[in-house]
Amino acid sequence: MTIEIIEDVVRNTVTRITRKDISQFTRTTTFKDLEADSLDIVQILVALEDHFDIEVVDEELESITNMGDFIDYINRKVAEKTARSA
Repeated sequence: MTIEIIEDVVRNTVTRITRKDISQFTRTTTFKDLEADSLDIVQILVALEDHFDIEVVDEELESITNMGDFIDYINRKVAEKTARSA
């Protein structure tokens, strides 16, 4: 799975759940910029865990500052899952 596909899925999931226009989503956008509350963030994490069949670790998210970091994190988790499956 390519980073572009992962970015599209993350972008679509985040904007759908936060009810924001996709044009508001860039790699430098933050959850705060999107006015995402804690319930929105939990829903986003659950949706992405289900979609990619990965487990997001709360402690690992502490270093996430923007959507670019978040996309890179999801990409790493997907790559780790793929490597374990190979």
